[in-house]
Formats: sequence, structure tokens, C-alpha cells
Amino acid sequence: MHVFPDLARLERKYPKELVVIGVHSAKFENEKDSEAVREAILRHDLEHPVVNDAEFRIFRAYGARGWPHFTLIDPAGDIVGHASGEGNYEVFVSAIDATLKKFEGKINREPIKWALEKDKEKPSALRYPGKILATADRLYIADTKHHRVLVTDHAGKVLETVGGKEEGFKDGGFAEARFDEPQGMAIRGSVLYVCDRENHAIRAVDLASRRVSTVAGTGKQSYERAAGPARQTGINSPWDLALDGDRLFIAMAGAHQIWVMDLARNTVGPFSGTGRETLTDGPHDKANFSQPSGLSIGKGKLYVADSEVSGVRELDLDPKGKARTIVGTGLFDFGDKDGTGDAVRLQHVLAVLWHEGKLYVADAYNHKIKVCDPATREVKSFLGDGKRGREDGATPRFHEPSGLAAWGDRLFVADTNNHAVRVVNLKTREVSTLPIQ
Repeated sequence: MHVFPDLARLERKYPKELVVIGVHSAKFENEKDSEAVREAILRHDLEHPVVNDAEFRIFRAYGARGWPHFTLIDPAGDIVGHASGEGNYEVFVSAIDATLKKFEGKINREPIKWALEKDKEKPSALRYPGKILATADRLYIADTKHHRVLVTDHAGKVLETVGGKEEGFKDGGFAEARFDEPQGMAIRGSVLYVCDRENHAIRAVDLASRRVSTVAGTGKQSYERAAGPARQTGINSPWDLALDGDRLFIAMAGAHQIWVMDLARNTVGPFSGTGRETLTDGPHDKANFSQPSGLSIGKGKLYVADSEVSGVRELDLDPKGKARTIVGTGLFDFGDKDGTGDAVRLQHVLAVLWHEGKLYVADAYNHKIKVCDPATREVKSFLGDGKRGREDGATPRFHEPSGLAAWGDRLFVADTNNHAVRVVNLKTREVSTLPIQ
């Protein structure tokens, strides 16, 4: 995801000379489905064709050893060179300029126009909602690809719209403010904190004054991992929030760490994790995570949806404490298997929620909601049959659920690829779809 902006810049810089072809060589089983690839193209606003390389044939043919990998091919069909990782924009500008100079007069500069998947979409009230937060009488919905936050009542009536339908990075009143793919939220008093993921920032929505301000991050992606003043410290793809007094915990997916913002001192920095993408338990300064994407606090612990290891982690709130694994065994261990401990298999977990003594899990790529017992490490399927869909009732289906919230006997699910919020009656397990009014 982090290289998509650079690819878009290159496409804009060389509209008549450069053709970008994405090759999707999936790690997870769910991502091998061409419909899942199509949803990802829409979710990330891609305007170039993408090959579903489910069998890794192209991946191996071009010598790729990890993600992301790039190959530049000249007009004669020869390979100019390869690159991997992030931050290669200037490298490609230099290589493309040299190639254009070499082939001057031999390039067909007629632009290629692709039929875009987004042109086939029908308008909907929500577009890829990522996270959701519930209070006694309000729902806060991260309408992620509409780049806004909706405030509704529990019946779905929209009370406030924060931000606009186009992306941007701007503070100000609710109508003027702009976000870029908002995700997780936390609320304290009249202030709603929001992960502004693509802006690499934490925003504060003052519900009383109806204004938005930036409280952490610089607006640019940073690979630094040092603490500092919140507004002067760069952060990396914040995905979810959990509040403990003056401490705002941040699932820093891009840095593979859990960070914390001190709201009283206005500082931000790493809390747990070295930044190495793997699964390791132990003291906070030795532990490792892999794209943590969901947070929830319960019984004095911080629970983490550790997405790339398809795991659930438990953290001590004491800075001198430790991180432990409840479920998950490694980067390439995933599936759909209930059970206990290391025998359990999940697939790309995106949300956890502690509610009334239970830990609910959004098992996104299995299209299920599961329940986890942190004490026994037992996991059971709760809702969904493993197939994507949008069925309500007693036998519901979801499509990559990635956000959870609850109040009383109702569980609210951000059903991302269905562009919907689903409502679960926890007593009957009946599911309905929230009508956004």
C-alpha cells in the first residue's frame, strides 16, 4: 500500500510513456480470489491493470523474493533493472528518464486508456468503512473511502458529517476539514480521536466546537522510531486507537509497532515492538508485531489484532511489562480452524473488541466473527460460514469485516467490502444491516 502513491506519481509524470502493470502474487488464500483482487483495486484507487498471479508464476519468473518488487522494462522488451522495498520514486525517475533518452523517437506516445473498475461502481452511503465506535446513543463510522467520519444514532440516522468525499489533509470546521482514509477512533469527553491513515496523522474532532485539528504526525510517512513532540514526530500508517486515561495507544501498522501518545504532555513514541516484522513475545522493547491493525482494552490488558501473522496478542499496560501471543504462530501460518492455542488458525485479523467479558475477533479474510478466550486461548466461530456474502438473519455472511464496536446487547460490525454496518443481536445472534439515513 505504501508504494501506491509513488506509482501514481510516476503514472502522472509519464502519462504517454509509462505503463504500470500490477502483479498480485497473494500470500493469503482469500487474496487469490479474483473478486478479492478487484475489491483491492477499488479500495486503493488503482488505475492500472492487475494480474492475478495466484500460482506465483510471474513472481518467480522475474526473480522476486518479497513484496513489493519492481521490474522496469524498456520499449525493446529488455529488462532495465529491478528494485524492491519502499521509497524508490527518485530511482525510477532517473531510470525512466535515461531510458526515454535512449529510445528517443522510437516510442509510441499514444496514451493507453483502461476501462476502470471504479466506473462500474454504484453510489452507496458508505464506501469501504474501516472502523466503528459506539457510545450510549451514537455510532462513529470511519467511512474510509469517502474520506470522512459519519456520526449517527443507533438507528443509522446521520447527525454529523466530518470531512468531505475527496481526500485531503486540512484542519478546520466539519465541512472544510479533509481526511485521507480515516480508520480507528477513540473518544474522551467531547473529543473524538481519529487515525488518519494515509495522512500518517492523528486528528482530533471536537464535537462541541465542530472543528478538526491535527494532534500527532506531520502529514508525511516516516520510518523513524523515536519518541518526540506529537506534532513534530512523523508516524507510519496508524490504523486503530485505544484510550487509557491520558494514554492514547496507536496500532502503528506501517511501523509494526504499538505506539502511545501522552495527551497531557503532547508526546508520541513507541510503546511495544522493535519494528521488525515478525512474531516475538517478551518485554515491550524486545517484542515484535506484523502490521497491527486493531486494538481494544479489557481487564487491564491491551489486545491487538496482529494482521500479518493472523494473530491476537495481549499486552501489559505497564511500560515495563510484556507482550504475549494468544493466537498466531508466524507470518505464513494461517487458515480457518477453531480450537485452542497454537492449533488455532485465523486469516488476516483486522479487529478485536473486549465487551462484557468476551473478546470478539474480526477474522477478516475468513469473513467471520469469532470469540476468543484469552485465559484458555480457545477460539470459536461465532458468526459467518467462511464464505463472503451479505445475508442477514440467523445464518449471516460478511465480506472482509474489519471493525467492531458494541453497546449493551448489540455488536456493530464494519463490513468493509459490503460497504455496510451490520448489527448483531448478541442474545439471538440475529444480524441486520444498519440503514444509513
